[in-house]
Amino acid sequence: MRAEVWAIAVPVALVMTIVPIANTCSQVLWQTKVPPALQGRVFAIRRAIANAISPVAILVAGPLADGLFEPLLAPGGALASSVGSVIGTGPGRGIGPMYVIAGIIMAVIGVAGYTSPTIRNLETELPDYVT
Repeated sequence: MRAEVWAIAVPVALVMTIVPIANTCSQVLWQTKVPPALQGRVFAIRRAIANAISPVAILVAGPLADGLFEPLLAPGGALASSVGSVIGTGPGRGIGPMYVIAGIIMAVIGVAGYTSPTIRNLETELPDYVT
């Protein structure tokens, strides 16, 4: 794929449209299922976990992109004729496989969550907190 602005902007716009909807659904579930007296603690732990993962991702992404995938996707690299034929080869292409892998992982997690009756039916099976 060529690095065209529209080819990047359209998927990003779609994701940025879906993210607030997904976050709202998640927040509504947490607020209806967790007693108000515990919500502060529960939301703090959720935020702490989310914030703790970000620095790890930042520390791992650079070395993976530059040290592992960039050489593999260099012209004549080990992945140049396979993966490189789809996402391209050369400088700056090391981040491409990471996006593809992250997308595949997110899709697998989504399918796994949907196929799990416990997760899929969480809203109806877990009772709401009633004051």
